[in-house]
Amino acid sequence: MMFVISKLVIVLLSPVLWIVIVFLWGWFSKKSVRKKRCSIAGTIMLLFFTNPFIISQLILAYQPAKVTLRSNENYSAGILLGGFAGMNKTDGQKYFSEQSDRFIQTVLLYKSGHIKRIIVAAGDGSVFNRGDFREGDFVQEQLVAMGIPAADIAVDRDSRNTAENAINSKKIVDSLQLPAPYVLITSALHMPRAQKTFTRAGIEVIPYPAAFFIRPPDSVVPTDYILPSASALRYWDMYLREITGSLMYWITGRG
Repeated sequence: MMFVISKLVIVLLSPVLWIVIVFLWGWFSKKSVRKKRCSIAGTIMLLFFTNPFIISQLILAYQPAKVTLRSNENYSAGILLGGFAGMNKTDGQKYFSEQSDRFIQTVLLYKSGHIKRIIVAAGDGSVFNRGDFREGDFVQEQLVAMGIPAADIAVDRDSRNTAENAINSKKIVDSLQLPAPYVLITSALHMPRAQKTFTRAGIEVIPYPAAFFIRPPDSVVPTDYILPSASALRYWDMYLREITGSLMYWITGRG
């Protein structure tokens, strides 16, 4: 139930949804004063949530900095969290998403000797048609295709969210008797919540953020402040999802 509720809350917090609601409220309102107020409020909301500078600064303040391991830093395993691959049900093909840098970084960590084994924590986070695609199975196939021995890969293919990732990963590292700490690999924006959740589950991790879709600016020009960007709306969705997820995990004692 909590899984479904969390998905619903994320949808209800989308800025696009509320911008549309405000404009529609004004459009169908019979009172001219309310029409004007809704028009002004909707315009302000639209300008605010499409401003790339505002959301970029919020995300930069929230996500951790990029990590580089020293040459002598070697760990028994890296835990790769899913959420970067999926299946298109129209053509039945499986695809990597823009978040797949975490997959690339995991392969590099293994190839460079920083991690000896890979634990793939990637199940099925869908609400409907569950079981149609198991991300962990696909990721394991791709890792083997990259030349990584199947014996060095362990897969949690049943988890639906980060909390279950942590619980199932704990079972895997305990069963394989792998010494801590473990390198935790996920997107930079997701790392704060993931790290807290894994620590709460009793897993000592070294955060290794990847897939930085917002990076520190090498310059700030006036257009960063004034030109609206459609991508900013999507970044708001991702940012609010993490903030909401962290809050819900804190309330339920999972992170």
